[in-house]
Amino acid sequence: MYPSIESIEKALIKAIETAVVELPSDVREYLEKAYHKEEGLAKAILKTILDNVKVASEERTPLCQDTGLLSYYVRVGTKFPYIDHIYEILRNATIRATKEIPLRPNAVNVVNNVNSGDNTGYYVPIIDIELIPNSRSLEVIVMPKGGGSESPSISKVLTPAQGIKEAMRIVIKQIAMYAINSCPPIVVGIGIGGTFDCASQLARKALLRRLGRRSSIKEIAELEVTMLNLINELGIGVQGVGGRVTALDVHIEIAHRHPATLAMALCVSCWALRRAIMKVNEDGEIKISSYSGDTI
Repeated sequence: MYPSIESIEKALIKAIETAVVELPSDVREYLEKAYHKEEGLAKAILKTILDNVKVASEERTPLCQDTGLLSYYVRVGTKFPYIDHIYEILRNATIRATKEIPLRPNAVNVVNNVNSGDNTGYYVPIIDIELIPNSRSLEVIVMPKGGGSESPSISKVLTPAQGIKEAMRIVIKQIAMYAINSCPPIVVGIGIGGTFDCASQLARKALLRRLGRRSSIKEIAELEVTMLNLINELGIGVQGVGGRVTALDVHIEIAHRHPATLAMALCVSCWALRRAIMKVNEDGEIKISSYSGDTI
């Protein structure tokens, strides 16, 4: 028997809770690697972060007071029984999760500065939908995005003559100036190509990829490693106290560009790169887990 809308909403609330409480295994692994690389104050802070991760999971308490703005990456089958209700399901689950988990209300009206109180508002939560032909399945990746880590973010349209080299220079400059506000060690997402909004979407989606998984394009994979090394050479370190690890990883996604333009964007996550996934399979079985980029 296929689950009801109410059952799917409850499962999505559980996925939201999982996202804010359990750090994905790939992120935890890279924080542990950073801990073994560091020394002194940086090592002590990483120990505190790892202890926090353990306590949050055991006590089912959010990893951070800033439970972020919620982003949903949705893959929904064109034959999913409730496809007409998908936005309603996402909105209702957000409102209920805010009260039941609870989440900190983070949706503020830009005109009058009034907080909606339930993490919904104009274009919030942020929803990205992909249709799967002839499928009855639903997959929702939940990614809460904290405010501090938005500090270095930028979207810009360059000329082709400036090239990828200039785009990378801008990334380094932004991180050098603002990464200290982003609770490092950070994870860096970069989008190149398309239009300015496409580049921004690519940069954000880059954060969904498993840490350590390089681009399938050889030149981009090499650039990811180069950028990771350059960022870590800045010496900003954990929480800005200095050290070997400023970034846990760098992911770059690309799109074909217009002949006259080269769009680029930067999107940064703090150390608490939070993601979870809810799946409703073709047969109606519901699965919920922390998300480590395994199906991206």
